[in-house]
Amino acid sequence: MKLNVQKRLAADILNCSPKRVRFDEERLAEIKEAITKIDIKGLIKDKAIEKKPVKSISKGRVRARHTQKKSGRRRGQGSRKGRENARASFKKTWINQVRAQRDLLKRMKEKEKITSQVYRNLYEKSKGGFFRSKKHLKLYIEERHLAKEK
Repeated sequence: MKLNVQKRLAADILNCSPKRVRFDEERLAEIKEAITKIDIKGLIKDKAIEKKPVKSISKGRVRARHTQKKSGRRRGQGSRKGRENARASFKKTWINQVRAQRDLLKRMKEKEKITSQVYRNLYEKSKGGFFRSKKHLKLYIEERHLAKEK
């Protein structure tokens, strides 16, 4: 049984493609007799004719990739497009670096691990770009014994 006319009418009513119309296998004889839109509407109401769900693209792989990216993966040379400055501007990188160093110095001064004079000296060195990172700043303080021992 083809039931093309019924399928077309049902698709028209359900506002979908005839491919997405599903007939109940046990009620095919009843569906075959339905030749008007009103008959088809009644069968849809009785659940003899249904609309199949839309097949969509799975998001599973996207989610997996996203979790990897969140944990710092997929950022190697092969994934990069654009210069270093295009990905994170040199200015922003500089600002973040200097802010981190200043924050460290401020906390050390508040905890009285360094004196005001040492603080001022290191502050100006960090402003001048002397330190590569917070780690470098800590190393400098350790090597020169600038921190107070408690």
